[in-house]
Amino acid sequence: MEDKRVIKVFLDEEDVPFAEFSPPVKFVLDTTKIPDGKHNLKIIAKSSNGVEGIKNIPFEVRNGPAIVVVGLEENEVIDDQIPITINAYGSETKDEFVITGSETPKAIPAWVWALLILFAAFGLFYLIMYWGPQLYKSFV
Repeated sequence: MEDKRVIKVFLDEEDVPFAEFSPPVKFVLDTTKIPDGKHNLKIIAKSSNGVEGIKNIPFEVRNGPAIVVVGLEENEVIDDQIPITINAYGSETKDEFVITGSETPKAIPAWVWALLILFAAFGLFYLIMYWGPQLYKSFV
């Protein structure tokens, strides 16, 4: 009996599959040939009795450098002059680690400040409540 099972793999909204296999299959998706951005991998599998199943897998390719912008959020309403910091870093150097420019400066989050203030306030409270010789009497 002939095996009629087949798996067709499509990228985005293409009409022609970029790969066709007999199951089971392992293959390598080379994202360096796909432009950066959002894409969709559509897999159509046909069973031996002709029934089709479809699976869509959305994914995002980012082979280029990561771009981080500090000072401007998406759809933010702004006025006057605003300082903006832009950093782009990627994995273009495989043999060495570049420290300069590999981190984006960010402000300390508000929850860290709140936690620090709470810790200092508790320490001050403890110091005020239990500072004094009357609390350290000897029982002898």
